[in-house]
Amino acid sequence: MSNPSDGSSNPKTTFMIEEIQELLPHRYPFLLVDRIIDYKESERAVGIKNVTMNEEFFQGHFPGRPLMPGVLIVEAMAQVGGIVLAQLPDIPSGKLFVFTGIDKVRIRRSVVPGDQLVITAEFLSLKRKRFAMMSTKAEVDGKLACSGELMFAMVD
Repeated sequence: MSNPSDGSSNPKTTFMIEEIQELLPHRYPFLLVDRIIDYKESERAVGIKNVTMNEEFFQGHFPGRPLMPGVLIVEAMAQVGGIVLAQLPDIPSGKLFVFTGIDKVRIRRSVVPGDQLVITAEFLSLKRKRFAMMSTKAEVDGKLACSGELMFAMVD
């Protein structure tokens, strides 16, 4: 699924979980994107992650006060960024971009069971068709939970 177009003149702007799994190699329990609700090729993607008490990490983070680990919020932001990168024009199909760095990341509020993360990843740059940068943010109920710049590198 390297082409976001559905074959008509209207480009594809949403992706269900099966389509996300065609674009990302992640699988349960590490696939942290449930749906893409807005997508614009080479520009941005907006995804959602429904946070439930059934998440494995809540067993130990923390008993009696479940909080989604900040590193997993950042990983969810990286996965939404991966949706954009997996479909960049002029990148050979099947190439994988891996998350390689974080800059200016700030966690602003806790994410708890029952929350829905709305994650936006905006494409900033691609250097030598190999190194990419994305601006990302995760919100709950319109309030910023986490934001930062993420770096990626294409692997062979």
